[in-house]
Amino acid sequence: MSVCARKWEPVFLRLPKRARGDEPRVFLRCFSLLQIRQETAKNQTERYHFRRNTRLNLTNLGWNHERETALKGLGLGQVWPGRVVADHGRKYRVATERGEGWAEMSGRLQHELGERSEFPAVGDFVALRFLADDSQDAVIHGLLPRTSRISRRAAGSVPTEQIVAANVDLLFVVAALNLDFNLRRLERYLIMAWNSGASPVIVLSKADLCPDPERYVSETEGIAPGVPVIVVSAMENRGREQVDALLKPGVTVALTGSSGAGKSTILNWMAGEEMQRTQSVREDDSRGRHTTTHRELFVLPQGAVMIDTPGMRELQLWDDDGGWAEAFSDIEELAKACRFSDCRHQQEAGCAVREALRTGQLERKRLDNYLKTQRELKFQAAKEQSRQRAAKAGAGKSAAKAGSGKGGAPRGKGEQRRRFAQEWE
Repeated sequence: MSVCARKWEPVFLRLPKRARGDEPRVFLRCFSLLQIRQETAKNQTERYHFRRNTRLNLTNLGWNHERETALKGLGLGQVWPGRVVADHGRKYRVATERGEGWAEMSGRLQHELGERSEFPAVGDFVALRFLADDSQDAVIHGLLPRTSRISRRAAGSVPTEQIVAANVDLLFVVAALNLDFNLRRLERYLIMAWNSGASPVIVLSKADLCPDPERYVSETEGIAPGVPVIVVSAMENRGREQVDALLKPGVTVALTGSSGAGKSTILNWMAGEEMQRTQSVREDDSRGRHTTTHRELFVLPQGAVMIDTPGMRELQLWDDDGGWAEAFSDIEELAKACRFSDCRHQQEAGCAVREALRTGQLERKRLDNYLKTQRELKFQAAKEQSRQRAAKAGAGKSAAKAGSGKGGAPRGKGEQRRRFAQEWE
């Protein structure tokens, strides 16, 4: 037996016999699984989400008096606060005043939350109990209420919500000034931003590659009234002061946008060191490659927190909480002058929106995207309602089945008579 296998022998011998088995291959399998888990954890803990030699404190993580009150309101007794900095499925990286460590949800919490979208996400504040007095690893026993949640529809035929980030104050919608620039895509991101509860900021990156950035600024401001637009270039250090002014201590900023937009480059630029790996875009169409593969939170030297997210080839909207009307506020304002309150802006008489289109006040592509996203959100809402009704009906059938004794322990007077008859035979 090797030295490593001998190390795990006491662990194996403490297992019940039915779990150990009688054959050596069972022990070898147990050992290999433990070894893989140990090596994986060792490799992943080498990644840090804050600058070297930086002492973490709760204020840097966005902790405040309101969250302290919310933590006490959970009624969990002696727990410690932490923030999720990376999501690895059932395992999470959490940052606390002790540093970074691994955490898993308790079985009770997992059962109470139920829906996957209610599980901890990057940016969430959680209530922890450490595994030992000197340990950074912990168990998550509670989830604090979210002040904002950036979400989209997850990929797949079944409509489910995917949380991109939580408790975000500012959402940087990053768009590169190259061939991949798309106003219609920006409109979709603005819908997501306004629905989230975070304040959107449009960041036009890679200005050093664009001969006329001001033209793009004008076009962007036309579809995003009231939203700040910042032109940046990490190569030329352009726009740094404007971005730095937003990165105040305790503020959480999330980066979102398509692949290759320069999100990770902005993170590294603001951090002053390489926190995330970057790649070049394709030369033929300026489309990016998926470099960032999962969402992660980093503490910046400015005192702010920045969440980097993977690029999205296509943003599927999830739900509408007023964000759609906010993103198309100019069209909604025009619609107030329509003759009919339920005007669909198609061929109705007295449609102020169609009149604005005819006079050139409104662009045809913007109106088309307005109508397209409206149909998409209505369809999504109808599918979600149908799914909830089906889930409710399924739960009712399960309860009725359990009450009738089918699939569970026999109940009722008939079963009592049957047992009584068997005893007399």
